[in-house]
Amino acid sequence: MKIALLSCFYPYRGGIAQFNASLLTELSRDHIVKAFNFKRQYPELLFPGKTQYVTEDDQAVPVESESLLDTANPFSYITTLNAIREWNPDILIVRYWMSYFAPSLGFITRRMKKRCKVISILDNVIPHEPRFFDTPLTKYFLTGSTGCITLCNAVAEDLLRIKKDARYTVIQHPLYAHFGPKLDRSEAEAKLGLKAGMKNILFFGLIREYKGLDILLQAFALLPDDYQLIIAGEPYGSFDRYQKIIDTIPGKERVNMNLKYIKDSEVKDYFSAADLAVLPYRSATQSGISSVSYHFEVPMIVTDVGGLKETIGDRGTGIVAKEGSPEGIAKEILRYFSDKRIYDSCVENIRKEKIRLSWKTFCRKLIDFANEL
Repeated sequence: MKIALLSCFYPYRGGIAQFNASLLTELSRDHIVKAFNFKRQYPELLFPGKTQYVTEDDQAVPVESESLLDTANPFSYITTLNAIREWNPDILIVRYWMSYFAPSLGFITRRMKKRCKVISILDNVIPHEPRFFDTPLTKYFLTGSTGCITLCNAVAEDLLRIKKDARYTVIQHPLYAHFGPKLDRSEAEAKLGLKAGMKNILFFGLIREYKGLDILLQAFALLPDDYQLIIAGEPYGSFDRYQKIIDTIPGKERVNMNLKYIKDSEVKDYFSAADLAVLPYRSATQSGISSVSYHFEVPMIVTDVGGLKETIGDRGTGIVAKEGSPEGIAKEILRYFSDKRIYDSCVENIRKEKIRLSWKTFCRKLIDFANEL
């Protein structure tokens, strides 16, 4: 079967590109697959981070693709459409995670739907930080999909609110396994300059308002002095509001920060040093961070939003805080460290999930769904 993938690939960086690279690799084992990449993903003016691209020291594995689609240039929509038409796939798979991409991707999928099956993998239907134009743009995009794949039930519910007759299936986010093996804890702590013998809490990933780092900082202020907080990730926007909290809390010297994009080769350092990852999100669908935590067998504490309870709490791989307040988060952190049986149970369940959530399983379910359409 010939399968075209239209999304971001190397040299773009981040979780979406990493997901797409793994998807391409696994599908290519049994099918003829071609990656159609962005020529320009976002205009620099609209990108909140420092760079969209991998750097020389990222050690990211190159992915062969054809870079054609400039989201800000409608003429490139036609060029990309014609290239995909000429390649003549049986299936076109598209990733969709924010309404900015609806005009460009929707232009292509609405026209390709007449020629082949179009499968949209929906990371989000309603964005974490919604705007008035999100729903109409997403509706426009969805008309080009033969079928949709969501990574959790919460996104499926959002999908059905916008398109009641959508044909869809839910396939949980597979595990990232390209970050290498877990390091010895003492080695990881030494590499990060952490004090040994502490209880290490990790906040990892892009720092955005909806991810609730401020909630975690206020929770950390309520913990005893044998706790250590590790913040690793690039701020999208100003970090000033978080720094003001850090400056006022007791134990601020136990807050360790690396405020930059964490290269693939460095991810293992943070998760190897961590006892626990905390995701104090105000809103969520699923989280790619949970897939990294699974790989390194690090339990999680999450808030009861979006698909986090479904994908973590219901699977027993972490604790779902009943309250998303600083007090509620602090209470669950203290409970986790007070009873080793919680850690043992979470790790046992994570190991079961690592078997279930393989890329082979994800791609098999994807192809089965496409064949049913």
